[in-house]
Amino acid sequence: MAKADTSELGFEARVVSRLTGVSQPRDNHELSLTDFAATHNGYVQGQAKDYNRDVALDVVQLLAFLHTTQPDAVETLELSVEGIKRTQFLHRLQGEITKRGVVDVLRKGVNHGPVHLDLYKWLPTPGNPAAAEAFNKNIFSVTRQLRYSNDCGNELDMVIFINGLPVLTFELKNSLTKQTLADAIVQYQTTREPRELLFQLGRCVAHIAVDDVEAAFCTELKGKTSWFLPFNQGWNSGAGNPPNPNGMKTDYMWKSVLTRESLANIIESFAQVVEEEEIDANGKKRKKRKQIFPRYHQLHTVRALLRRARADGVGNRYLIQHSAGSGKSNTIAWLAHQLVELRTAANPLTTQFDSIIVITDRRALDTQIARTIKGYDHVASIFGHSDNAQELRSFLQKGKKIIVTTVQKFPFILDEMGDLSSKKFALLIDEAHSSQGGKTTTRMHEALGGKVGEEDFEEDATQSAVNAEIEKRIQSRKLLMNASYFAFTATPKNKTLELFGERIVIGDEVQFRSPEELTYTTKQAIQEKFILDVVENYTSYDSFYQVAKTVEDDPEFDKMKALKKIRHYVESHDKAIRSKAEIMVDHFITQVVGKHKIGGKARAMIVCNGISRAIDYFREVSDYLIQIKSPYKAIVAYSGDFEIGGEKKTEADLNHFPSKDIPAKLKQDPYRFLIVANKFVTGFDEPLLHTMYVDKPLAGVLAVQTLSRLNRAHPQKHDTFVLDFADNAEAVKAAFQDYYRATIQNGETDPNKLHDLKAELDGPQVYSWQQVEDLVMLYLGGADRDKLDPILDLCVEEYKENLDEDGQVRFKGKAKAFVRSYSFLAAILSYGHPAWEKLSVFLNFLIPKLPAPKEEDLSKGVLESVDMDSYRVEAKASLKMAMEDIDAAVEPVPASSSGGVSEPEIDRLSNIIKTFNDLFGNIDWKDEDQIHKVLTEEIPARVARDKAYQNAQVNSDRQNAKLEHDKALRRVVLELLADHTELFKQFSDNSNFKRWLTDMVFDVTYKKHLSNQPVSDELKKRVQVLVRDRFGEAEIWSNAASLLIDRLMGNERSSIGLSDLAMIEESSGFSVSHILFPVLNLLSANDVGLLHREFLRMDASHAQYTISFDEVRFMSSVVQTDRDWAEGLSIRWTLPKTQDGTHG
Repeated sequence: MAKADTSELGFEARVVSRLTGVSQPRDNHELSLTDFAATHNGYVQGQAKDYNRDVALDVVQLLAFLHTTQPDAVETLELSVEGIKRTQFLHRLQGEITKRGVVDVLRKGVNHGPVHLDLYKWLPTPGNPAAAEAFNKNIFSVTRQLRYSNDCGNELDMVIFINGLPVLTFELKNSLTKQTLADAIVQYQTTREPRELLFQLGRCVAHIAVDDVEAAFCTELKGKTSWFLPFNQGWNSGAGNPPNPNGMKTDYMWKSVLTRESLANIIESFAQVVEEEEIDANGKKRKKRKQIFPRYHQLHTVRALLRRARADGVGNRYLIQHSAGSGKSNTIAWLAHQLVELRTAANPLTTQFDSIIVITDRRALDTQIARTIKGYDHVASIFGHSDNAQELRSFLQKGKKIIVTTVQKFPFILDEMGDLSSKKFALLIDEAHSSQGGKTTTRMHEALGGKVGEEDFEEDATQSAVNAEIEKRIQSRKLLMNASYFAFTATPKNKTLELFGERIVIGDEVQFRSPEELTYTTKQAIQEKFILDVVENYTSYDSFYQVAKTVEDDPEFDKMKALKKIRHYVESHDKAIRSKAEIMVDHFITQVVGKHKIGGKARAMIVCNGISRAIDYFREVSDYLIQIKSPYKAIVAYSGDFEIGGEKKTEADLNHFPSKDIPAKLKQDPYRFLIVANKFVTGFDEPLLHTMYVDKPLAGVLAVQTLSRLNRAHPQKHDTFVLDFADNAEAVKAAFQDYYRATIQNGETDPNKLHDLKAELDGPQVYSWQQVEDLVMLYLGGADRDKLDPILDLCVEEYKENLDEDGQVRFKGKAKAFVRSYSFLAAILSYGHPAWEKLSVFLNFLIPKLPAPKEEDLSKGVLESVDMDSYRVEAKASLKMAMEDIDAAVEPVPASSSGGVSEPEIDRLSNIIKTFNDLFGNIDWKDEDQIHKVLTEEIPARVARDKAYQNAQVNSDRQNAKLEHDKALRRVVLELLADHTELFKQFSDNSNFKRWLTDMVFDVTYKKHLSNQPVSDELKKRVQVLVRDRFGEAEIWSNAASLLIDRLMGNERSSIGLSDLAMIEESSGFSVSHILFPVLNLLSANDVGLLHREFLRMDASHAQYTISFDEVRFMSSVVQTDRDWAEGLSIRWTLPKTQDGTHG
């Protein structure tokens, strides 16, 4: 009995057999043309010997296709016989593939000599037998064990060709032989030389690694940095593939993805070489070619939507819940241009849609998606990107096939447009939760569904005319029947789910969600490493402060409002901002830059609670960076202008460069910090963002969108970090949980709530129904405003005179709730209600006129009565937030409103201050004034006078000085035991207080030491003269010298080492070998002597000792292969001190 073949070759043979239907190789030289007919998946099995390595083509398959489809051209070009003519053609074809990419060559063919040659026959449209016959003449072939190089004997497990042109390469592994996907990826990264013709960019659409469990692909091989992306179906809302009862987990690859029709569709409509504009390290724009290939969920989603749209016809809704990092721009682009050619199920000659309109909620995304779609050159001619209403109107009227715009532009074209109700539209809505709702959507529906209110009303407009107009308004609110909606979002709200989601009835329960085949979860995106888990490394800081009363009397205030104001005051205080700014910068320098995050290119974002605080942070961060002599700078971002010191300033004024340059500048050194309030917290994709410092309350969708700025993947980005000063941890976890897996709404909005709300609004008799009818008739009849205001003003008087404060709050809240709920429900209800429409029109005019109840601010003056006495921050333990592995449940849209006015709690200032200090200051000193003086004056002064500490500051580095400082502080605190027992107890028992006091005293005393170090300006001048004399006037040398001297001055011992040089090289681009070493060698030469050069070795205990240059030279000549000896060697250049303590 034969055993199952579980070898790797057996796996390979199984795949090829599935593709070809042939279990044994055949010699294609002996095949007749009829033998190329489809068998099984329709492939033929190629022969490795037919592959021409000089041109990277299967010449036999190529010539067979040309003979079958274009015999006259073959004869004209003399390709039938081997010789110079065929060689010239093959090299011409190879050159075109190199220049244009294999996809473009397959799609468009090549010109050679007097003829044009097609190299591919396109997929047929339904009902086109001639096109079907032509498509069947394509030769899809698979070749095993293909030797691809003239220089080595390496072989690829499998290569797929279309008409002799290679499109996919494969490395297959088998877990039963202890080889996995990871081994296949390593094989590509280490043994597949990217310079080989077959592996050059655009030559193949993808290189695929696959085993019996998972698959991955790479579009451009770059050696060890080749980036492989998962190509899996997903399982349990996460990564991987589901168990397959009928075979291997990955057999979807050859059973589905690699069928002739599927691969042809990928070549025709997905794969593409595009040009992207990048900013290099010097700020210069350059174009970079990039091969695009769909990820599995993108391919599956687009095909599922096309299938559904064709079967359902026009007028349906589809919700696509795709996580951040899903590649949504490409998915929308692929869907848009394939919807253009989608044919109706009833008539294959008729297209389903007249225009495809892509609607985004933000102008930045508008441009981004437009650029993505236009990048597919085969749709550029039918594409329009609307920058203004006039363009948009023109595109629609001319029937432009694909139009990209923002939802804000739609209302402006209503009055210019003719009746478009006879046309059919596909609306692709990006971030549907913010693009749908309210008046804008109603006007959009009016524009696409036919103009509402075209009739001019006479002065004596009849009630029937008004009713007809009301009916039109009701219809304009509904989702259009001449449009299909494709709504994309990563964070679906309840409105979005009910408007666009799939309605599922389970017993008596109703649910709304995106269908599973249209859902790509955050969980899967994280597990597949398309995005990073931004809450995996999350540290909160607690703020502790004491405030003191500054007035003699004890006034009373609204307690809750006073506490809120005091909290905002202390968090915005200069001391607090400075303290937090220093923590942020120190953390970034030591934990982010110091640990070489993202290859040393990491950036940070500081998120602030308002523009004023963002500007304060910009000032303090910038000042501290200068103080510590850091090479880095910060950028501040906000919209409009803001008054600073009586003068209005824009972000460009503070940054000293145009606002439009902020994204590009952030990619370049010296800029490492982006400080924002609201700008850039949504829709900003920068993979180099690694760390976020949050000093702003975050919750819900805003928390997800803000922190998600960190999640964009980068080949060298392996983690992220969040430092939170606003105690957001619980709210952030709850927000991310809602969108970790699928988001499902349980239940549906009850329209009867509108009846209830209307009754509650009618009850107080603020208006009469006759007033509603009169105003609606006048408004729809085009009456002057003078006719509307008297009706509304009478209602306002009733509101003010007959309702108390609570009643006014309730009425206005219910009026807003009615308008909000009606605008939503009117879109999805199958019926209309004229009374609701009339009341909605009326309330839209009345609500802005209703005054808010005059609420006295009972906390006014509290800030003038207090002052901040002390402030410190303390880190909590870092959290690794783990999401529950469950779908999130949300409730339907509420139709209720908020209640009345809350009763303020009045309390004396002394009690308010005590409450505040109890909440936010965790030590209660008996004599606060005295202890404050001891902590801030006496202890630092005593420590600074300690001789051992003074010596360490002068003769050692910062780390050793800190050790001596800590010893000195312990001695000082012990000396104070007799007079300040309470302080000694806190220092001994309270680790948080001890850490704070230690850091504070060292910060004060060591900074003072640094600020007292005299620096000679003559040194810099002398260095510049020496460098100019030796290397000439080129700025690169003087700039490099300045950086080196600044670095030397900035280091504690006025020394510089190899790690410093590496950082300078990274931030400036100056080569260590070619620029920095020559300058340092000049300055440390015997005849110059500005720098002292030392060679240091490390012994077994990691202690360093100095060795002579002669020893270095001798060891280098005799132990050239001893890596351990070389790796233990380092170099240090030091500024020697003169007798007066200055350098130079």
